Amino acid sequence: MSNQNFVQGPRDGREAYLEKVDKAYEHYEDTGVIRYPEWLYGPPKGDLFQVEVEDCPAFGETAQLEFDSGRTAFLSIDMQQDFCGYDGYVDTMGYELSQTRRAVEPIRSVLETVRGTDIDIVHTREGHDPQLADAPFNKLLRSKMAGDGHGIGDTPPGGIGPLLTRGHENWDIIDELAPEAGEPVIDKPTKGAFGNTNIEMVLDRLGATHLVIAGITTDVCVHTIMREANDRGYWCTLLKDATGATDPGNRDAAIKSIKMQGGVFGWVTDSERFTRAVESALA
Repeated sequence: MSNQNFVQGPRDGREAYLEKVDKAYEHYEDTGVIRYPEWLYGPPKGDLFQVEVEDCPAFGETAQLEFDSGRTAFLSIDMQQDFCGYDGYVDTMGYELSQTRRAVEPIRSVLETVRGTDIDIVHTREGHDPQLADAPFNKLLRSKMAGDGHGIGDTPPGGIGPLLTRGHENWDIIDELAPEAGEPVIDKPTKGAFGNTNIEMVLDRLGATHLVIAGITTDVCVHTIMREANDRGYWCTLLKDATGATDPGNRDAAIKSIKMQGGVFGWVTDSERFTRAVESALA
């Protein structure tokens, strides 16, 4: 992230950097707070607030993760008709829509809380161009196999448009969670978002360092994007109740895997703890 303003010199770079890590750890040990690193990003652009994260650093324990509201972005991932609506891609494959739609109300609550604050909102949509030029052969084949002959680019019987194809109603974000003016929408042809889109440019423009992540599906697009962001140095927190998957077991496993090794891909909390913290600090 280009907004990191810590420059390593020839001698003091590594030692100073590791000293900062040690001091952050000592502060956590003393207070239970994982502090916003002002030395790394500069003074807060907004208000500092703390959110309780669970099973951190070990299962059964909790910690407080500190955010700068002016450097926080809420990511609503792939809340599209194709993934949580009737006659969409997931419905065509025969999965129970309640498992993906479980994320709708928690996300709506977060959007209502965050809008009007200086926390940014970014949406993503997965889909392909109408010629399917950006859809790999094996992805198209697997989708036909899963959909009993109706895959990406096809309109199933009774469907409302070609599946996961840009420009069609079923590809778009559901009305309940539709982006408002000024909220960026990242269109991606892949499960991840960092390899084939301008999301890093958008997040850099927003000055985002901390990402609060929700959406569908937990074990596929959500997990992939969280891993990509974590590898790039973003502080990632998943809202566990604001995410869903086609299989409950996969959802649970994906959430647990984030918590392993002290939070290998980031942290986990829920929408209520997050919105309470936002309302308390930014009301």
